[in-house]
Amino acid sequence: MCSVSPDKRRKMESALEQLKKYTVVVADTGDFNAIEEYKPQDATTNPSLILAAAKMAAYQHLVDQAIKYGIAKGGPEEEQVTNTMDKLFVSFGLEILKKIPGRVSTEVDARYRKARCTARAYIMKLCCELSFNVPVNVHTCRELEKTHGVHCNMTLLFSFAQAVACAEAKVTLISPFVGRIMDWYKENTAQKSYEAHEDPGVISVTKIYNHYKKYDYTTVVMGASFRNTGEVKALAGCDLLTISPGLLGELSKDHSTITPMLTIQKAKACDLEKVHLDEKDFRWQHNEDRMAVEKLSDGIRKFAADAIKLETMIKEKMLNVKNGQ
Repeated sequence: MCSVSPDKRRKMESALEQLKKYTVVVADTGDFNAIEEYKPQDATTNPSLILAAAKMAAYQHLVDQAIKYGIAKGGPEEEQVTNTMDKLFVSFGLEILKKIPGRVSTEVDARYRKARCTARAYIMKLCCELSFNVPVNVHTCRELEKTHGVHCNMTLLFSFAQAVACAEAKVTLISPFVGRIMDWYKENTAQKSYEAHEDPGVISVTKIYNHYKKYDYTTVVMGASFRNTGEVKALAGCDLLTISPGLLGELSKDHSTITPMLTIQKAKACDLEKVHLDEKDFRWQHNEDRMAVEKLSDGIRKFAADAIKLETMIKEKMLNVKNGQ
């Protein structure tokens, strides 16, 4: 019987296979085929991803089923469209859950106010973890976690102040946006390229992870919005990483050695002071971070814009159904 040395085995394994040993790999997509191909533990979606998937012929049956549901629920057109959107997001979540062993994180429309978010929670918790933008809904998420038992993923996270607020609210999960942070620095500073170790997004997530682990916060960190595999590799060891199908494909063909860059042991040894923020301190520190303020508002606008596009598509299809077309 021949044996393979650990070093040789690592070289035979893809970077994706190695990464899965240190980090929960999450597929950032609404495309079921991509999920089947790369076999992630979890999956994340958002209005932009659902809009893209809803345009694909392969998923028109889900759109059609959601429209029939919305019409059957009755009420004014706006209410029918809202119910259709809820059904569509839940349907995608349920289909994805058939293909993964873990959970699905789906994003609540950034335009929803607290009352609508709470009402929608009862629908969404049937299959999905909820994903909210911060800081707008941090109080809502605290209530959903504590009162309704709904796990919340606080997304569009760009500042350390946001991360502290989420941890102190005891939300389940945060999603700091690595690539969008780097995008801002490339657009607003003289430096136009970054090695992984100096990438501002990687540095931000590393600081948050170390702070959480050093002080035993239960909130876990899921790096998101990657621009290249170098960023992914630089955050190996993070609790979770949600990665697009394109980058998952690159990692599956890459056979370089992956080592954990983030560990609890390293975090415990870090020279970091514990930070507590009341609302006044939070607002000041977050607003002092120009990048975070600009990227948060930009992210909310873009997700809302795609939600509106999806609504428009649904309204047109709903009208056709009602007219017998």
